[in-house]
Amino acid sequence: MRRARHVDANHAPLRNLARALFAAVEDTSDVGRGFPDLVGRTHRGTVYLLEVKNPNRAKSRRTLQGQQADMALRWGDSYRVVETEADVIELART
Repeated sequence: MRRARHVDANHAPLRNLARALFAAVEDTSDVGRGFPDLVGRTHRGTVYLLEVKNPNRAKSRRTLQGQQADMALRWGDSYRVVETEADVIELART
Protein backbone atom coordinates (compact mmCIF):
# COMPACT_ATOMS: atom_id res chain seq x y z
CA MET A 1 0.00 0.00 0.00
CA ARG A 2 1.31 3.44 -0.91
CA ARG A 3 1.50 6.00 1.87
CA ALA A 4 -0.12 9.38 1.37
CA ARG A 5 2.51 11.94 0.46
CA HIS A 6 3.39 14.60 2.95
CA VAL A 7 4.23 18.12 1.85
CA ASP A 8 5.77 20.33 4.52
CA ALA A 9 3.99 23.57 5.43
CA ASN A 10 6.83 25.66 3.99
CA HIS A 11 6.84 23.78 0.66
CA ALA A 12 4.76 26.27 -1.37
CA PRO A 13 6.59 29.43 -0.21
CA LEU A 14 10.01 27.88 -0.85
CA ARG A 15 8.89 26.52 -4.23
CA ASN A 16 7.56 29.92 -5.25
CA LEU A 17 10.76 31.66 -4.16
CA ALA A 18 12.86 29.13 -6.05
CA ARG A 19 10.74 29.72 -9.16
CA ALA A 20 11.39 33.45 -8.83
CA LEU A 21 15.16 33.05 -8.38
CA PHE A 22 16.15 29.96 -10.40
CA ALA A 23 16.14 29.60 -14.18
CA ALA A 24 13.81 26.59 -13.94
CA VAL A 25 12.05 24.70 -11.13
CA GLU A 26 9.89 21.59 -11.26
CA ASP A 27 7.72 20.50 -8.34
CA THR A 28 8.34 16.77 -7.99
CA SER A 29 6.80 16.31 -4.54
CA ASP A 30 4.33 13.78 -5.92
CA VAL A 31 6.95 11.40 -7.35
CA GLY A 32 7.62 9.49 -4.12
CA ARG A 33 10.15 6.66 -3.60
CA GLY A 34 12.60 9.08 -1.96
CA PHE A 35 12.70 11.52 -4.86
CA PRO A 36 13.12 15.11 -3.58
CA ASP A 37 10.40 17.75 -3.62
CA LEU A 38 11.88 20.10 -6.21
CA VAL A 39 14.36 20.04 -9.08
CA GLY A 40 15.92 23.39 -9.87
CA ARG A 41 18.44 24.79 -12.34
CA THR A 42 20.24 28.01 -11.49
CA HIS A 43 20.97 30.70 -14.06
CA ARG A 44 24.56 29.42 -14.14
CA GLY A 45 23.36 25.94 -15.06
CA THR A 46 23.81 24.12 -11.76
CA VAL A 47 21.08 21.53 -11.17
CA TYR A 48 19.91 20.80 -7.62
CA LEU A 49 17.56 18.20 -6.22
CA LEU A 50 15.87 20.02 -3.34
CA GLU A 51 14.26 18.28 -0.39
CA VAL A 52 12.07 20.69 1.59
CA LYS A 53 12.06 20.21 5.35
CA ASN A 54 10.17 22.30 7.88
CA PRO A 55 12.54 23.92 10.42
CA ASN A 56 9.69 24.08 12.96
CA ARG A 57 9.55 20.29 13.25
CA ALA A 58 11.72 18.25 15.59
CA LYS A 59 15.19 17.52 14.24
CA SER A 60 14.33 13.82 14.11
CA ARG A 61 11.47 14.64 11.71
CA ARG A 62 13.84 16.63 9.44
CA THR A 63 16.46 13.91 9.07
CA LEU A 64 16.66 12.09 5.76
CA GLN A 65 15.55 8.49 6.17
CA GLY A 66 15.37 5.41 3.99
CA GLN A 67 14.94 6.17 0.31
CA GLN A 68 15.61 9.89 0.81
CA ALA A 69 18.97 9.15 2.41
CA ASP A 70 19.81 6.70 -0.38
CA MET A 71 18.95 9.31 -3.03
CA ALA A 72 21.09 11.92 -1.27
CA LEU A 73 24.07 9.53 -1.25
CA ARG A 74 23.70 8.76 -4.97
CA TRP A 75 23.37 12.43 -6.00
CA GLY A 76 26.00 13.84 -3.66
CA ASP A 77 26.41 17.61 -3.65
CA SER A 78 23.55 18.05 -6.12
CA TYR A 79 21.08 16.89 -3.44
CA ARG A 80 20.28 19.66 -0.97
CA VAL A 81 17.92 20.03 1.95
CA VAL A 82 16.29 23.45 2.15
CA GLU A 83 14.41 24.67 5.20
CA THR A 84 14.38 28.44 4.90
CA GLU A 85 14.25 31.22 2.34
CA ALA A 86 17.93 31.88 3.08
CA ASP A 87 18.76 28.31 1.98
CA VAL A 88 17.01 28.84 -1.37
CA ILE A 89 18.60 32.25 -1.91
CA GLU A 90 22.08 30.83 -1.23
CA LEU A 91 21.61 28.05 -3.78
CA ALA A 92 20.20 30.42 -6.39
CA ARG A 93 23.48 32.32 -6.28
CA THR A 94 25.53 29.26 -7.34
